Amino acid sequence: MRGLPLRIKLIASMLTLLGFGMFFIGLVSVSVLHGYLIDRVDSQLHLLSARMEKKVRSDWRKDRETAERPILIESDAIALVKEPNSDFVPMLTDRDVDAKPKPVLSTSPGTEAYTAPAMSGPGEWRVLETVDRWRTLVVAVDLEEVDAITRRLVLIELLGGGGILLILAVAGVTIVRHSMRPLGQIERTAEAIAAGELGRRVPDGDPRTEVGGLARSLNGMLAQIESAFAARSASEEAARRSEDRMRQFVGDASHELRTPLTSIRGFAEYARQNPGADPVELMQRVEQAAGRMSVLVDDLLLLARVDQQRPLRMQPVDMLALAADAVQDARIIAPDRTIKLDVVGGTALIVSGDEVRLRQVISNLVTNALVHTDPGSPIIVRTGTSGDKLFVEVVDHGPGLTPEQIEHVFERFYRADSARSRRRSAEDRGSGLGLAIVQALVQAHDGTVTVESSPEAGSTFRVELPLALE
Repeated sequence: MRGLPLRIKLIASMLTLLGFGMFFIGLVSVSVLHGYLIDRVDSQLHLLSARMEKKVRSDWRKDRETAERPILIESDAIALVKEPNSDFVPMLTDRDVDAKPKPVLSTSPGTEAYTAPAMSGPGEWRVLETVDRWRTLVVAVDLEEVDAITRRLVLIELLGGGGILLILAVAGVTIVRHSMRPLGQIERTAEAIAAGELGRRVPDGDPRTEVGGLARSLNGMLAQIESAFAARSASEEAARRSEDRMRQFVGDASHELRTPLTSIRGFAEYARQNPGADPVELMQRVEQAAGRMSVLVDDLLLLARVDQQRPLRMQPVDMLALAADAVQDARIIAPDRTIKLDVVGGTALIVSGDEVRLRQVISNLVTNALVHTDPGSPIIVRTGTSGDKLFVEVVDHGPGLTPEQIEHVFERFYRADSARSRRRSAEDRGSGLGLAIVQALVQAHDGTVTVESSPEAGSTFRVELPLALE
């Protein structure tokens, strides 16, 4: 039965056990009934024997001399008497003794009844022999009726048991098929999951049943597997993106460093080939290129430190004071620009953070607005609170950003390919790390930075930080 389906094994096992049980019950019932009938026959034999013995003692010789046939006793019984030195003589019966074979008598009579076969042909007799001083009295009852009743009971049990087994087989097939239906659904679900459908689940059943408990456990396991696969996929995707960013970062950094290095090398070659050139101008150009390279290296080191999650020097910081300082510095850098500070609300604008890094965040946003907008457009630095958050907004009225540019504006070395990125000279172009530094520093302070912009309508960069607990 190893290769058979479970439902067939269950039904076959059930029917086998029921068959053995019914066979045992039938065997016991037949044995009990047969024993009961034999006991009744034995009681009948003892009664007949006592009656015949009394009859023999009273007028046996007279009966034997005058009667050609014995008088009546039970129709299925015979009585025989044996005198010393003579054969058995029929005593009392209503049947032709010679018409049916008589029982084979025991050679050593006892006091208990016994079963004896017929002298010829089928059939059995129950025989009781009693012996007194000078004669032997034998009383026998034909067991044909007992055997008929026993055979009838066996037939009834066979037919009834077979019918019961058939009914139970049909009911068992129906019940097992209904009970095993969820297992088929589990099998189909497992096949679908193996094919890649990790979101499939086993239909829930009654948790009080074995199949329902199995379905609940499988669904829990499948949820864990799906979560593990999702986490693994996310980890692999994050690792792939990190590797791509690292590869792009290294390439961009190499490219950005190559530009000032190429400038320095070019100026050195020019000075060597032109001894009469103005050394002061050449040195100024070399210093400018070296300065750009120094700023780029400092920005790269800052991003590396933030990526390594180095601890910040946390302390209470007044963001209103930092915003005011940034506005004042911008007015000094661009005295012809309209730069305003707008304060929303009168509460204290205190956060817990690294003052130097937060100052750099505001400075980078203001510098970004100064660089990428027209000289005549105003800039507004707005700060205030919103719920349990502090916000700092830098609003400009420049050319704005497209939705595609907004998606990449905080990426490292990204420069918008539009009028917003135009500068007065190619040498004054930024490194493309300013907004990336802003995002990294804000996230290190458990904050967020977003941008709202549209072409020709300007941009609003918004930084939100948790307010310091009082």
